[in-house]
Amino acid sequence: MTLRTLLTSGAEKLGVILSDQQADAFLVYLVELEKWNRKINLTAIRNEQDIVIKHFLDSLSYLNGFVPAPALRLLDMGAGAGFPAVPIKIAHPELGVTMVESVNKKASFLRHIVRTLKLTEIVVVDKRTGELPPSHHLSYDVVTARAFADMKTAVSEGAPFLKPGGLLVLSRGPEETIGEGAALKAGLVIEKRLDLSLPHSNDPRAIWVFRKK
Repeated sequence: MTLRTLLTSGAEKLGVILSDQQADAFLVYLVELEKWNRKINLTAIRNEQDIVIKHFLDSLSYLNGFVPAPALRLLDMGAGAGFPAVPIKIAHPELGVTMVESVNKKASFLRHIVRTLKLTEIVVVDKRTGELPPSHHLSYDVVTARAFADMKTAVSEGAPFLKPGGLLVLSRGPEETIGEGAALKAGLVIEKRLDLSLPHSNDPRAIWVFRKK
């Protein structure tokens, strides 16, 4: 199976239909990720099929947690090499995206991939999430995080950026959990938990969705 087929068929299983142009963008992303990964540590996953499944498809699985719409604003905390924000943006270019990444080298890669893929309405902020100015508070419809601390920290740090009714979407291992009380303390309610396996693998994931009260 080619990488393109792996990507497009896997995305389709997650309910995401990619155009030829979007699939091309993912393959360029893969090449640039590998190129930069030789110089700086962006990801420990180096096998191309694993990158497609464990990074690209894993990122697209977040789309099971919210409904994309024009003018929707998304904040990605601890964006790293761009997951899940860049795959989500490729699949839904109508979204406005802000990626927060405090490691300068990773932020440089994010700016490079945004330029290379000619993505618009997507910005990179080189700060820790807790250092964002108050202008970011109550400003986003969706907040995402992947491999960002523990769930309790992700919930408490992500909540202030959400508009009332906004959604925090997290992808975690199936063994991780959080109580309703911890969510309520942050001003959120647990909307749903969706258990799934990544396409073309047996890797289990739990998509958690929290709504701002």
